[in-house]
Amino acid sequence: GVSSVYLPWISFFVIVSFFAGLLLGKLLGIHHRVAFLLSSGAAICGGTAMAAVAPIIKAKPQELLIAMTIVFLLNAVAIILFPIVGTYLGMNNFEFGAWSALAIHDTGSVIGSALIFSNESAQVAATLKLGRTIWLIPLILIANWIFNKQAQATKFPRFIIFFIVAITANTAFGFSDQTINIFQISSQAFLLFGLFCIGSQFDSDELKSISAKPFILALMLWVIVIPSAYFLVKYF
Repeated sequence: GVSSVYLPWISFFVIVSFFAGLLLGKLLGIHHRVAFLLSSGAAICGGTAMAAVAPIIKAKPQELLIAMTIVFLLNAVAIILFPIVGTYLGMNNFEFGAWSALAIHDTGSVIGSALIFSNESAQVAATLKLGRTIWLIPLILIANWIFNKQAQATKFPRFIIFFIVAITANTAFGFSDQTINIFQISSQAFLLFGLFCIGSQFDSDELKSISAKPFILALMLWVIVIPSAYFLVKYF
């Protein structure tokens, strides 16, 4: 199927994007926790990935808020610009769906952008985006090992169990598009509520310490990924 053909490429994109983010973060002098958050969000599934790894890497509320805000901003830009650019470049439904799945961060934004283009694009995007989202499991395990290896007893992240249950349930029960849309809207609402709670812990005095570097990192990653993803879906 579509996913089996593209899975190696998706995996390659995830790994390269993630380590490129860490490398750029080091070169730009960004704190390793912020760089890890942004790299996770850009490579896998945006806010969901960042919210999942934040407690594991012991990210501060302001670090997560900065990373979330940047990714949400880029998602908003993507929903508007991607369909316009896709139409201008004469992409077909399959190409646009695959391009969105590889280059846009959050699942909701991937589906939203693809739906504006066509229903067929949205189906392709949803299928291929799952290939990126599954990488959340090894990401959490690796983050847990790297950041907590000095702890006496490294706790197994329970989030993974719920994630596997959700994937299994979707495969077993074959939920309708309407049900899936409800789940997606609910997850976005919970994510926004979580962001609000994080924001309530933000120390206004620390606003002075925020630099443009995290945004530059996210933008540089996007500048690399967007044309690379387009080249892949157009010529492979």
